[in-house]
Amino acid sequence: MAPAGSANLPWVEKYRPQALSELVSHRDILSTVQRFISEDRLPHLLLYGPPGTGKTSTILACARQLYREREFGSMVLEVSGNRVGWDATGRERLGWDAGIGIHTFPLQLNASDDRGIDIVRGPILSFASTRTIFKKGFKLVILDEADAMTQDAQNALRRVIEKFTENTRFCLICNYLSKIIPALQSRCTRFRFGPLTPELMVPRLQHVIQEEGVDVSEDGMKALVTLSSGDMRRALNILQSTSMAFGKVTEESVYTCTGHPLKSDIANILDWMLNQDFSTAYRKIMELKTLKGLALQDILTEIHLFVHRVDFPPSIRIQLLIKLADIEYRLAAGTSEKIQLSSLIAAFQVTRDLVVAEA
Repeated sequence: MAPAGSANLPWVEKYRPQALSELVSHRDILSTVQRFISEDRLPHLLLYGPPGTGKTSTILACARQLYREREFGSMVLEVSGNRVGWDATGRERLGWDAGIGIHTFPLQLNASDDRGIDIVRGPILSFASTRTIFKKGFKLVILDEADAMTQDAQNALRRVIEKFTENTRFCLICNYLSKIIPALQSRCTRFRFGPLTPELMVPRLQHVIQEEGVDVSEDGMKALVTLSSGDMRRALNILQSTSMAFGKVTEESVYTCTGHPLKSDIANILDWMLNQDFSTAYRKIMELKTLKGLALQDILTEIHLFVHRVDFPPSIRIQLLIKLADIEYRLAAGTSEKIQLSSLIAAFQVTRDLVVAEA
């Protein structure tokens, strides 16, 4: 259910799950967290995994279950650099209840807003070190994008977590576990949120489609799931932008809205590279890229899938994949797309000649 007064919200926020029961995936993780909450034994948490898989939604749903709605309204504080958050009434908020001089909770920070040690020694330390006088239970610090913090900040946080465990629980959220120092990892119970499967994504997307009255074709739904790659946030953003731009959500409108090459475009590109001479193939692909605003990186990703499906001789397939990997690496380093497109066409034309020679 979408919250009241959310008509102008982006759909990713409008349909963000409000309770643990509304989350569509990772049932094993949710049942474990639910048990922690019901037994009042919530440990420090470290939630990691790709974007859009439900990490932030999970901990916010936990916070709503732990604390009453009346308390939750003034609990969340976002700190950005040396600036403080502002609440709905426009008053400056530092995590203090102005009336009685104690902290409200939980405190939500975005670690990447201020990657330095000041965010740990300032807002987090002052919040964690104060006890709640009139409220029972522990306070909750939600630290998003924790993998963007410097090592010094993470080391400072390690000591804060250790010292104030009695009255404060920490939840760290990140995309890359390897960027969190081992000392922090060992102090938290870790849960990995993997990409969502199509079977889990489709019912949730259909719920949003029904609520919003969007016209979505069957191939449009498949395109949404394919392009999102298990990222629910990305799927909803594509759905909303496509429905606003085109009205009807079809495969072609989804690919056009995201700037992703259509399957027919990839088929044409491959046909030109394998059956035309170099100059003709280069000219036609450049015209298509300019006309549809395609990125060579996206074309390369789709072509890579094609290489795995076609029955090339093993030695030729290996050489072609090595060439594609080199081109992708050079594109990531910021080289010229025109030169790399020439390299891509050359790789396929060499492959064509080798296949013909072997035959």
